[in-house]
Amino acid sequence: MNAKADIFQLLNKYWGYKEFRPKQEEIIRAVLNVEDTLALLPTGGGKSICFQIPALVKEGICLVISPLIALMQDQVDNLNKKGIKSLAIHSGMSKREIDISLDNAAYGDYKFLYLSPERLGTPMFQERLHKMKVNLIAVDEAHCISQWGYDFRPSYLKIASIRDKLKGIPILALTATATPNVVSDIQDKLEFKTESVIRKSFYRPNLIYVVRRDDNPLEKLLKIIRKVNGSAIVYVSSRSKCKQVSIFLNQQNIQSDFYHAGLGYEERMQKQAKWIKGNCRVIVATNAFGMGIDKADVRLVVHLDAPETLEAYFQEAGRAGRDGKKAYAVLISNSSVSNNLEKRVLQKYPEIELIKSIYLAICNYLQIPYGSAKDNLYHFDLNEFAERYKFQKTQCLHAIRFLEKEELLQFNFSGNSISKVHIIASPNELYAHQIKQINHEDVIKALLRLYGGIMEDYVKISEHEIARLISKNKNSVSKVLQRLDELNFINYIEKTEVSSILFLKDRLEQKSLRFSKSNYADRKQIGLSKMKSVLMYLNDNDKCRSQSLLAYFGEKKSNRCGRCDVCIQDKKVSLKNEEFENIKNKIKQELKTNQLTLSQLMKLFPENKIENFKEVMAFLVDNSQVKLSKGLYSWEANKSIVF
Repeated sequence: MNAKADIFQLLNKYWGYKEFRPKQEEIIRAVLNVEDTLALLPTGGGKSICFQIPALVKEGICLVISPLIALMQDQVDNLNKKGIKSLAIHSGMSKREIDISLDNAAYGDYKFLYLSPERLGTPMFQERLHKMKVNLIAVDEAHCISQWGYDFRPSYLKIASIRDKLKGIPILALTATATPNVVSDIQDKLEFKTESVIRKSFYRPNLIYVVRRDDNPLEKLLKIIRKVNGSAIVYVSSRSKCKQVSIFLNQQNIQSDFYHAGLGYEERMQKQAKWIKGNCRVIVATNAFGMGIDKADVRLVVHLDAPETLEAYFQEAGRAGRDGKKAYAVLISNSSVSNNLEKRVLQKYPEIELIKSIYLAICNYLQIPYGSAKDNLYHFDLNEFAERYKFQKTQCLHAIRFLEKEELLQFNFSGNSISKVHIIASPNELYAHQIKQINHEDVIKALLRLYGGIMEDYVKISEHEIARLISKNKNSVSKVLQRLDELNFINYIEKTEVSSILFLKDRLEQKSLRFSKSNYADRKQIGLSKMKSVLMYLNDNDKCRSQSLLAYFGEKKSNRCGRCDVCIQDKKVSLKNEEFENIKNKIKQELKTNQLTLSQLMKLFPENKIENFKEVMAFLVDNSQVKLSKGLYSWEANKSIVF
């Protein structure tokens, strides 16, 4: 079987596709040729397949470095469902879980190991690394390695350090958002042997960008949602606003729900599934929503609050129209947007003394002595902590994010979202125990029946599922599992919504707390600079929206889209308003009663008006007032998308 057949057969076997998307095959071939490669693909461009296919072709395991626990878990779950053995290691796991997972990566037949960059330098990982047959290093969200990126994470700078131990192994870096500075920085920091960038244009011909200014944003949102049919995402900047906007939409008979990171895991998954299946039309969310979600038919993404960077806006807006059909990305602005945006950016940088106070308070709350805690995981109730020490919750979150950048700790918000079990007793020991403790027998048998691989590794389990199978209630199942854990027959990690903190370094004394300029002052300046780029985008009524975004990401020679609010306004202005309305009314009069071809419509106008007619027709089609089907044009009543 030749290499070409290999990659196409794998694509069809595991993903059900016969052809690659643009640039995917080129990226895969570069990786198979052992070339360091930076892949720039827009949101929805299919980045994961670019490292998953070559890793499957080659013998060994692929290291996938990602900063997002939820995304890691989703990808691992999806790969395992396809029969591709995969693992993830993250800050929410116990030492025992990590130890077993690393052993499996080193000695088992696993194809993918997902991990956060902080894990690369730990003794547990370093000890196993030389025993792994690594075939590829995939760096997801690669913009995080650059100080010029919108989500710089110093821990990404450690990635290059493992290259000395993995000589001859290529790196594939992937991102959907990178300015020219970031593109250069990624290759430099990852120590590419030669510069190599494969990029797909970020231009989305089916996605129409619109900015609207309105001091009554909810009414404007309502008008937009009523004019654009299909699934929609509404992004807001706060958790409380998610619920408020969702309630407002439901009161207006628009089925909606809300989503943010503060909800419990099961509740988030239920809301997400309901929206993906189409049982809920609109999801109102913070930026915690959308990463890794595969829903192609989103027709509308609305930002009620301006995002803090154009990178974030481009990524979130790009979740609309992945099926290639017409979709809208609308940003609603108002007179207070500038002050609100600056306030949100500055909130991310609490005063240094406040950050120090929060760090010391966390250590006291967890009762950690000086000089200890490294590599220890602690349950951490953020709400209780903030209330006890009289901090604002948002202050705590921003301070913790900064402490993460200083590599002092890692915060895992979701807790253990799903229970897990690993059977550590031998089959003979289990059998002997079942005879002695007959009330444990049905739970043990259910574990073995329902969950394959449970004697080799931790497996996600559902107490509800076990309870249904053996006709008992969930609490009684949990008690048996807890008892089996106490007796050392199993390791049982029970689901909890309590957050956790992993300390990456021993507790420091106050005098030893020194924060780097690059992580605080420089990042603050970069944050404010990126905020100004957002304001420029919002306030520029002369340049095509698509051209503005593409230029920001280094595509300087793009064409006007002809469909955004700026381009459409230019079309209207190019004709006198009176003439525009006259042509539009004549077209409307004819098409309300007849379906006509373009040539039939053109005959209604004199030769010297044909170019004007074409401009008006383009406007009407772009705004869904005129519909084209099988070569015939018809009038769409009440379908104008001029918000």
